[in-house]
Amino acid sequence: MKRLFIILVAAIVLLTGTIAFAESGKDENIVADVLVIRPVGLATIVAGTAIFLVSLPVALITNDVSTAAKQLVVNPVNYTFDRHLGDFNYQTDPIVEDCSARE
Repeated sequence: MKRLFIILVAAIVLLTGTIAFAESGKDENIVADVLVIRPVGLATIVAGTAIFLVSLPVALITNDVSTAAKQLVVNPVNYTFDRHLGDFNYQTDPIVEDCSARE
């Protein structure tokens, strides 16, 4: 299982990195991104998902599941997989509240 996880993570890093490599800036940023930031991003996705699942009952009671999901799961996924290698200025979209869901 551990071997499969390592192979999967390496494949994801290589596939996302290959597409964005030609468009990136400095080599040091790319190396730091691949060796440090992307693995931390993966850990953040796992931790955010766990926290989201624990906080889900409260989010359901307050009718605020979309905000919790966006902050704890969607934003880390976007930061880890959507941005180019070495791009540390990536900004996620601001939260747009859906007022019709609360009525």
